[in-house]
Amino acid sequence: MKTKAAILNKTVENQPFKESEPLLIKEVDISKPGKREVMIKVMAAGLCQSDVSVIKGYIDRPRPMIIGHEAAGIVYEVGEDVRDFKPGDKVVTTFVPSCGKCLPCSEGRPALCELGVESNKKGELFEGGTRFSDDNHHIYTHVGVSAFSQYTVVSENSLVKVDTEVPFEYLALFGCSIVTGVGAIVNAAKINLGETICILGLGGVGFSALIGAKAAGAARIIAIDVNQKKLQMAKELSEDIEVYTPDQVKEKIIEVDVAVETAGVMDALKLGYSLVKRGGRVVTTGLPGPDKKIDIPIMSVTFEEKEIKGSYLGSCIPKRDIPRFLELYSKGKLPIDKLLSKTILLEDINSGFDDLVSGDNIRIVVKFD
Repeated sequence: MKTKAAILNKTVENQPFKESEPLLIKEVDISKPGKREVMIKVMAAGLCQSDVSVIKGYIDRPRPMIIGHEAAGIVYEVGEDVRDFKPGDKVVTTFVPSCGKCLPCSEGRPALCELGVESNKKGELFEGGTRFSDDNHHIYTHVGVSAFSQYTVVSENSLVKVDTEVPFEYLALFGCSIVTGVGAIVNAAKINLGETICILGLGGVGFSALIGAKAAGAARIIAIDVNQKKLQMAKELSEDIEVYTPDQVKEKIIEVDVAVETAGVMDALKLGYSLVKRGGRVVTTGLPGPDKKIDIPIMSVTFEEKEIKGSYLGSCIPKRDIPRFLELYSKGKLPIDKLLSKTILLEDINSGFDDLVSGDNIRIVVKFD
């Protein structure tokens, strides 16, 4: 059958993307799901800064590729040996398929699944190969999902079934920004009641971390960004959130228990490290270019027992955490509706990424018919 999709044929750094057009909208062929695979009708897919890193070539992926990794949809068809999904099920995608058998999976760290990471690097599905083609030439799959397509085939290991009436444009956010931001708070930073936390970088993940910190019982929450509009939006999220630009916060004598950096900006990570007190924790979810490095005084790591920790996929167990986060949302504890800036059509995806990079939007979602 045919599916309309956004295809990345070449990496492009030049903006606006509306003019350079890195993503080509085209109808391509999609084959039936194979063994332990599921075809889903994508209802909504979020635009993420990590997609921009792929478009610009900062994250190296094979091409041509249908990108996108944050999505929600409806099961359309299932392949052989699929037991946990059936047509009509609502699902959220997860961008690291987990085998459940390797050492990281057995230790409860599916984001580090050895087989999942390997297949993602190859641009293949977990079971091998890809299910997209154009004129008999195969098209690679992005992190096992390829969300910017009307239909996509994924491994059953890349899906979480959900029972919810949450609109798909919000439900899609649970596939990346929510699990990454809220997960970084509760799984990686392990916030304790009454602690002080600062969030550096207010994109979709940063705002998710803000609402996660509030839900987790942080006593003092500090939001840091260079964009005044984002800071105002953080203030509107909750009046007790303190907002600063990096220059402003440097003038204050502030010590925090935890700093969470979400922008992939080295200066922000260094600033976060300088703000945490003795024994404090720094968590980063950012994905900067592979050549980016920071200099920190190693002696302070020892003497002050400061901890620096990475968090990928929010250090989540998706099948456990996504339903939990949805339950918190249903009880008003995670106001994710405030994260969605606007919805767009697939045909507007290049200009949509321009809007995302501009910094004036939190999350933009492609909404399919």
